[in-house]
Amino acid sequence: PKGSSAMLHKLNPVRLGFIRGEIDRHFSADSRTLRPLSGKRALDAGCGAGLLCEPLARLGAAVTGVDAAAENIAAASAHAEAMGLAIDYRHGELGALGLSGYDLVCSLEVIEHVTDKALFIGQLADALADDGLMFLSCPNRTPASRLLLVEAAERLGKVPRGTHDWNAFATPDELRDLADGAGLVLGEPKGIAWSPTAGLHLSDDLSLNFIATARKK
Repeated sequence: PKGSSAMLHKLNPVRLGFIRGEIDRHFSADSRTLRPLSGKRALDAGCGAGLLCEPLARLGAAVTGVDAAAENIAAASAHAEAMGLAIDYRHGELGALGLSGYDLVCSLEVIEHVTDKALFIGQLADALADDGLMFLSCPNRTPASRLLLVEAAERLGKVPRGTHDWNAFATPDELRDLADGAGLVLGEPKGIAWSPTAGLHLSDDLSLNFIATARKK
């Protein structure tokens, strides 16, 4: 939380609030139950050190985490073991692993780092069960995101320099088109905004960052 992923630690509770609400709606789960994903399989593509995989496992899912960086998988595996969580972490490229049939597929803050976005979204769709639910999040390509998420965040040391290429951010319309091309229907995006009083929070303002569900057509 005090290292190079500090911003992701701040972002995670906001994302999880959205994810839990959509899980309850999609799977008709009781919002009071602690393990709404019990008996379900979840995939986190671009899992990093497991920041999303671990809460998904605590929600009851059998979780697979995939990342192209071996050091991320090593850190994720060590942390999960220390927490007593059985998570199937795999190092490699998503399309080469032959994953399919997941009730839940997540890829958060990953698409902006992918060169061939259409190919990647197609691979996510291939891993999703026909009645499954997908979560995607991405910084929006706007003047506000360039100012706050790239220039200010890097100059103030909130994220390491070079973390983001603003030109690689996707707009909600672009993500909708990518989803459509992969046989998916994108849900209505929800913004992740920031204010001095509320900090990071879900909002109708999509100008900085947004999160959305997707389902197969």
